[in-house]
Amino acid sequence: MAIIDGPHLVVTDRPRQGPAVRPGRTRPRALLITKAVAAAVPEARRFARCAALRWAIPDESSDTLSLIVSELVTNAVLHSGSADVTTLLVFDGVAVTVEVTDFGRWLVRDANRRMAEDGGAAFGRGLDLVRACTNWFTIHPSPERTRVVAHLPVEKSGADQ
Repeated sequence: MAIIDGPHLVVTDRPRQGPAVRPGRTRPRALLITKAVAAAVPEARRFARCAALRWAIPDESSDTLSLIVSELVTNAVLHSGSADVTTLLVFDGVAVTVEVTDFGRWLVRDANRRMAEDGGAAFGRGLDLVRACTNWFTIHPSPERTRVVAHLPVEKSGADQ
């Protein structure tokens, strides 16, 4: 297990037993806990890329993983009102499960976020992107938190095919 200064980053390779795991196999996991602020989004993208690199996930799947993490963390930052957001990645050798949890309540913004560099950009399509890039995803809202879980198949590298 490694703990890195800065945002509370924990990367672990502890076994996690479950119905899809054969006895003796491990599922590498990575956990990021950050403040739910705008700076959390690029930090979460870097975190996802670092985990993908550590797990030797091919570039195309790594890019998609970063996009999914970015979209889900952005939603938590913009809509939850939570102080923190957690991102858990679990890799089973075939797919990455992404779980993003906030501890706020869903907030509706008065207007679209607009910055000069966003000119002409479309908003409100984050979950559509997640849907298009994953096998499945689910949203688990409750009065205490919102948890989104997405399942991303990992493309095999050319050497593995």
